[in-house]
Amino acid sequence: MLEKYVELLKEHSLKITPQRLQILKYLDTHNTHPTVEEIYSELKKRSPSLSKTTVYNSLETLQKHSLIQLLTISGTQARYDFKHDMHHHFLCTNCGKIIDIDIKCPNIEKIVKEGYEIEEVHGYFKGLCKQCVQQQRGRRRES
Repeated sequence: MLEKYVELLKEHSLKITPQRLQILKYLDTHNTHPTVEEIYSELKKRSPSLSKTTVYNSLETLQKHSLIQLLTISGTQARYDFKHDMHHHFLCTNCGKIIDIDIKCPNIEKIVKEGYEIEEVHGYFKGLCKQCVQQQRGRRRES
């Protein structure tokens, strides 16, 4: 089950540690763009000796080697995303949920043709997610 993450770490010449494997697996299986606190709280349940410093350091290393993305679209709060291909995000201004949006940036090819090398693309939308829109419509009907 963890082979996928072991291979990722090997490909990037990173030391394979239980903490890094746990973090990669958690981010890959929890597409909620969690904060450091959320990651630490969940992993601490299974690994009581885990320290918050280890989580911070592991996240920093994984992000530095482009295995995960650091998102700061909700103000200054850092959130993490396993999906490291270029994609956008949607932030619900009501419930705070961050959702992956698979929209290809139409300007990438033009920029590359001009001689630039793109390492990251960050685009995001803000508004109400489907669930919050449905809840608001339901409240309006009841009024």
